[in-house]
Amino acid sequence: MPTTDKMVKNIAFGEPHKLVDLVDYEGGRVVSRTLAQTPGVGVTLFAFDTGEGVSTHTAPGDAMVHVLDGEAGIDIDGKKMTATAGQVVVMPANIPHAVTAKKPFKMLLTVVRPPK
Repeated sequence: MPTTDKMVKNIAFGEPHKLVDLVDYEGGRVVSRTLAQTPGVGVTLFAFDTGEGVSTHTAPGDAMVHVLDGEAGIDIDGKKMTATAGQVVVMPANIPHAVTAKKPFKMLLTVVRPPK
């Protein structure tokens, strides 16, 4: 029997999608679209305009950035790197990290938190 308690949201079920097309760039902004948010997992699409980003912070779970388009600067506890379309970077839980758009970029962010 199908359940009506859907855990994935903001995306049509039962049809193919291109993730990169599910969030649009906006000048001078960071745009997001939450696809799932549970106590253990968060899945969010982001589009960053050049120079926009998420300042240094920590998260209680491991955060995996999958770059879908463009170029991101990622800083994990002072280690700076660049990630481009098709690459993934995992930022460990409780370690300071930041993400900045070197060029407009889109990413799928998956955060996995420990069970409570």
